Amino acid sequence: MLVWLANFLESYVSGFGVFQYLTLRAILGVLTALGLSMVLGPWVIRKLNELQIGQAIRDDGPQSHLSKSGTPTMGGTLILFSIVTATLLWADLSNRYVLAVLFVTITFGLIGWVDDYRKVVEKNSKGLPAKWKYFWQSACGFIVAVALFVTAQTPAETTLYIPFFKNVAWQMGVLYVFVTYLMIVGFSNAVNLTDGLDGLAIMPTVMVGSALGVIAYLVGNANFSEYLHIAFVPGSGELVVYCAALAGAGLGFLWFNTYPAQVFMGDVGALALGAALGVIAVIVRHEIVFFIMSGIFVMETVSVILQVGSYKLTGRRIFRMAPLHHHFELKGWPEPRVIVRFWIITVILVLFGLATLKIR
Repeated sequence: MLVWLANFLESYVSGFGVFQYLTLRAILGVLTALGLSMVLGPWVIRKLNELQIGQAIRDDGPQSHLSKSGTPTMGGTLILFSIVTATLLWADLSNRYVLAVLFVTITFGLIGWVDDYRKVVEKNSKGLPAKWKYFWQSACGFIVAVALFVTAQTPAETTLYIPFFKNVAWQMGVLYVFVTYLMIVGFSNAVNLTDGLDGLAIMPTVMVGSALGVIAYLVGNANFSEYLHIAFVPGSGELVVYCAALAGAGLGFLWFNTYPAQVFMGDVGALALGAALGVIAVIVRHEIVFFIMSGIFVMETVSVILQVGSYKLTGRRIFRMAPLHHHFELKGWPEPRVIVRFWIITVILVLFGLATLKIR
């Protein structure tokens, strides 16, 4: 929005041309989102408390969680508002990739909002029925997948690249739609499963999102992509602004969500952020690297799949409780220890993922 204004004013004052620099707009994006989330955070928490929008805690999990009952939830609305506002202000809204990510963020946020609302306000323990939640997730994910496929301008945009190798790639063709759909819906639910402890999901989201921002900047630059032997996707660099906004909003939210949390993210935040990360990874053509960096989200999801599968097939559980973070809690790890160790693992995985850009 402000980019268009700057373009108009540049014809009168050349100094406004500075807003064409992605790096400047990314910095402004992170500061805007961080400022909004920090300033609005106390007001949002107060309003959620007044409306009695508090989290219900399962009594079959770690007993230490029972004290969290009634903590305000649906705080993800603060994250999404900050991200969307900063992106609208500082990103180029004519860029199809920015529009795609905003669409995913808003639609998956709405799905999560309905689920949270039914659970917390209407006191419906099931929330949005699973079949309808999956239906709307699938519909939104499929729409974006098809849109990205039909608007692809170069073969690189639908090619799967293998890290560590310069010339190993697979042109997916129409299978690109299926892969994109799985990335969006799969990681939407993966982040949601991870969001079970104070700050556990938001910090890995910030770290992975920031790394994707770096990759987007490199992939969107012809010189850097040629030097690193990675795909060149024209226009994808604009996603740096969104990723910066995500990092700023996430850090601002963490101020209130860190242990002991004053507010929880809820499905409204987790579903939207996971879906956004998934679609960005697809756009910048680094799905496999994204899997590496998102190892915590992947492990949490796999632990649930293994637990359910094992119980149905053998009647026995692999873990004391799934997702994985509850398993370690029931083993006696204090909640802050689980959180910080999962953060440390994410730092290692993100650095390893970024290292693959050079090791070819």
